[in-house]
Amino acid sequence: MMNVGVLGSGAREHALQWSLQQGEGMDIVFCLPGNGGTAHNINVDPSDHQAVRRACEQFDIDLLIVGPEGPLAAGLVDDFEGHRTRVFGPSRSASLLESSKIWSKEFMRQANIPTASCAAVSTVEEFVAFAVRHGDRAVLKADGLAAGKGVAVCKDREDLESAWERITTLRPASERFLAEQVLDGWELSIHVLTDGATWCLFPSSQDHKPLLNQDRGPNTGGMGAFSPVHECTPSLIDEISRDIISPTLEGLRDRSIPYCGFLYFGLMITPEGPFLLEYNVRLGDPEAQVLLPSLTSDLLPALLSCLDGDLDSHALAFDKRALASIVLASPGYPDMPEIGYPISGIEQAAETALVLHAGTTRHHGQVQTSGGRVLSVVGRGDALCDALDQAYAACEQIRFTGMHYRTDIGRRNHP
Repeated sequence: MMNVGVLGSGAREHALQWSLQQGEGMDIVFCLPGNGGTAHNINVDPSDHQAVRRACEQFDIDLLIVGPEGPLAAGLVDDFEGHRTRVFGPSRSASLLESSKIWSKEFMRQANIPTASCAAVSTVEEFVAFAVRHGDRAVLKADGLAAGKGVAVCKDREDLESAWERITTLRPASERFLAEQVLDGWELSIHVLTDGATWCLFPSSQDHKPLLNQDRGPNTGGMGAFSPVHECTPSLIDEISRDIISPTLEGLRDRSIPYCGFLYFGLMITPEGPFLLEYNVRLGDPEAQVLLPSLTSDLLPALLSCLDGDLDSHALAFDKRALASIVLASPGYPDMPEIGYPISGIEQAAETALVLHAGTTRHHGQVQTSGGRVLSVVGRGDALCDALDQAYAACEQIRFTGMHYRTDIGRRNHP
């Protein structure tokens, strides 16, 4: 029997633990540190690599699956090289695809991957000048990791200086930022599992970043997702595979950068075709909450095949039905979430939907809020409307002070 651990504490990590436990012969899947909904938690700080090593040794963990981007960017996989515990995820050098937006854009340019025009900027004057050259519209991104919140989209000149102040305040230690052309179209999330040579596609998905209905309000880590995306046709997938996925893996091999793990492609589908906005070197959150429950094959053998560089001998199988996930957030999220409120109704909601925990903890047996994004409620149905109905009905069973969620997930009208 293999001992498996999942590193992280969000709904993505709960979904990974849940998915692994569906596998044949699986018993205990540890979560480090986990949350109020995960089982077999080990209290360890994911950023303390030595503490993670000690926990793996103490609990005889054979395989550790890294959920969030922070430990990957900090080189956790590299630090475990030669250790008895195998770690699933990309190295520090491969994680530059996500951890540096500027490095990533230069990689895309050299690999001839379609992407928006951009420039590295270090002052508000440089950012405004870039926007003026592009019709007073521009996207500003923090160069490093920002938990999905280091992006501002400016649709006119009035937004530019306030966006600069907001993003530079979020990342005060950063010396450079990325200014990017605004692309018109609709967004699409594509995920693959890859050993660096072969890849397995997950179903298409789409997330909803802004806090409020109709894509208003500040950007968040994600307020919900659904899968599959009806407009993502087989011909579009072929185009994305040919023009974006294959050149990415070829570009990494050309640089002698091995890649093993999940890889996310954030895309804008424009009238001219798909353009790559960004990479994530892990499963997206909230996309993972609709992708992992769609698996009908065991996840663990695929991960082990990936680590062995033998992914071409393993295929993933998926449920054809639709899935939708609704994020329940704390008051004050994303800026200053209020936490410590008791949560009720989870058991009732779980009778009809999958409830995945994120910002929760247990205090004397009572589940309480402990973060900005608190729960992900996942519905499933033959059609997207059925999955949404199931998820929203379950959301109505749950209560905590100031609970907020979007009521328009999966209801965008694409051009």
